[in-house]
Amino acid sequence: MMTGKIRNYYAGGNTAKGFYSLYDDALKGLDRLFILKGGPGTGKSSLMKAIGEAVSRKGIDIEYLHCSSDNQSIDGVILPNYKVGIVDGTAPHVIEPKAPGVIEDYVNLGVAWDTEKLLTHKEEILRLNKNISSTFQKAYDTFAQALKAHDDIEEIYINNMDFEEANKLTEELIKLFYGDDVANKSATVKHRFLGAATPKGAVDFIQNLTEDIDKRFFIKGRAGSGKSTMLKKIAAAGEKKGFDVEVYHCGFDPHSLDMVILREQGIAIFDSTAPHEYFPNRETDEIVDMYQRCIAPETDEKWAADIARTTKPYKDKMKEGISYLAEAKELRDQLEAYYIEAMDFKKVEEIQNDILQEVNRIIENKA
Repeated sequence: MMTGKIRNYYAGGNTAKGFYSLYDDALKGLDRLFILKGGPGTGKSSLMKAIGEAVSRKGIDIEYLHCSSDNQSIDGVILPNYKVGIVDGTAPHVIEPKAPGVIEDYVNLGVAWDTEKLLTHKEEILRLNKNISSTFQKAYDTFAQALKAHDDIEEIYINNMDFEEANKLTEELIKLFYGDDVANKSATVKHRFLGAATPKGAVDFIQNLTEDIDKRFFIKGRAGSGKSTMLKKIAAAGEKKGFDVEVYHCGFDPHSLDMVILREQGIAIFDSTAPHEYFPNRETDEIVDMYQRCIAPETDEKWAADIARTTKPYKDKMKEGISYLAEAKELRDQLEAYYIEAMDFKKVEEIQNDILQEVNRIIENKA
């Protein structure tokens, strides 16, 4: 029995710029989207996982959109080859429908709760909601402070950087990746997060996303050594030539890039420094060392004291931000308990079966 390929990534993140959503991009091009509405603990994630597993068992590829606020939860499941998706449409995932009723179906799990039961906990629920919001805000403010400290580290390297050399290296890679190849079509560009700051720390899916890629390039370097700029140029060159590009943003600073995958070319290139530090473990893996190539020799040694001084607040603030995410998760668990107690999960199961039936119908029609 062949199970389908499962790809994992994030479409939203708890970042230094607040909750940052790439949902519109992740859900772009779907012909059918089920948007789940309902409170925390109403079984949205379990429903999506169950449908994902059922479909995957048929040998169909799926993509899981993971939840950055809860390591055990998913925010969505997509069947890319059938252009169908199911997604959690509750805050903070605001999803702008393109054509409600034609493309998007709203699925209300609220029909399965006992309103009377919830009302007996009204004050508690309101209080928890308020606390959860303010705890997330604390996390975002702290990550913003961490980003400031990170900018200070970057500045040291930027001042010791040979930009001409960085441009040359970028041009070499673009030539290596594409040569004179042109894809005679318009490119599909997907924006996602490869990882996230979660209640359990930094998590990433680099290994899963690159497992079937022939050639992987591991970028080594320091903060400010031009890794993200290089990735942006490689992505832009691919798009211009008509190749499909998967663009993976940094879960800490969403304006920065961490990885570009060119599946048609069998190439992945990613920032392989902490918190997603990996080392080549396949014959075909290659290192691109930007520190060696683009930074003045002995910068690390010369500026060691300044680097240490700026690295400490960055690491401390990251740790503190993560602790607020863990705190928010605990509060959310308390909130979920009230909903779980008030839910009729038999009704949720009926809804799940209805969606699965509809998804199966779409699959059969495409066959």
